[in-house]
Amino acid sequence: MSDAIVLRNVGYRPGKDFAIRDLSMSVPTGAIYGFLGPNGSGKTTTIKLILGMQTPEDGTIEVLGHQVPQAAPQALARIGYVPERLHLYASLTVDEIMRFHKAFYATWDATRAEELRRQFNLRHEQLVSRLSKGESGKLMMLLALSTQPDLLVLDEPTDGLDPVVRRDVLSALVEYVSARNATVLVSSHLVHEQERICDWVGVMDEGRLVAEMPMHTFRSGIKRLRVHGAPPVLPAAPFTLLGRSPVAGQEEEWGVRGWQPEMQSWLEAQGATLRETIDLDLEESFVELLSTARTGGSR
Repeated sequence: MSDAIVLRNVGYRPGKDFAIRDLSMSVPTGAIYGFLGPNGSGKTTTIKLILGMQTPEDGTIEVLGHQVPQAAPQALARIGYVPERLHLYASLTVDEIMRFHKAFYATWDATRAEELRRQFNLRHEQLVSRLSKGESGKLMMLLALSTQPDLLVLDEPTDGLDPVVRRDVLSALVEYVSARNATVLVSSHLVHEQERICDWVGVMDEGRLVAEMPMHTFRSGIKRLRVHGAPPVLPAAPFTLLGRSPVAGQEEEWGVRGWQPEMQSWLEAQGATLRETIDLDLEESFVELLSTARTGGSR
């Protein structure tokens, strides 16, 4: 099985003002897949579809070789999930929550759970209702990792956490993935955090997948060009033109994907002159893709 998660032409409308439209995406087995997008873009809704919490109106979903939602229980038995919001019984202690969670998973690793409890500085007797946001995030990650999942689905797992807690949570995640070759789908709007840990990226906006590619391609493949004397129409460009805007006189600024230095000769053959090539950081590339998608530019 080459892909842990496969969505094909999925459609779903949770309300009159928002819809998932013709969504196709693939999460390779063994990858840490960063699921990027602004708040409200459809990331959490997509995750609920993947986990069988919602039923798509169109298309198909396969998770760990199982059709979802039809065979969701078989898939969920091999998935560790950290939701966007805490969903634990507030009246229970950390120890009670761990024993409660253990009852549902034959794969529960009690030794690893205790190691993580100590690593995260959580006390057995702490009430869930008294945990800080950072402690709650650590407990959720502990529960997900202790089931020894083949797939981790994490919905904004570090949102609102301070830098020290974020580092602890992400370190535990990377350590687990390295040891078990597990697959991770991690949703976030924190672009720079994703850059550090992910090897694949998908960008979601307004219910659509704007882009999907290896992280190294995303990091290095989007450029901003300053071009002089470009014709209004470009025939069969060897790169993807994300957008173009006038700067001054006959100069334009282009956002492009897939640019290589040798393509300058193609540009010159169109009568244009390349004035400057500007490298973008990950966040600038992310914004470029979103801007293009929202103005109807090329994908």
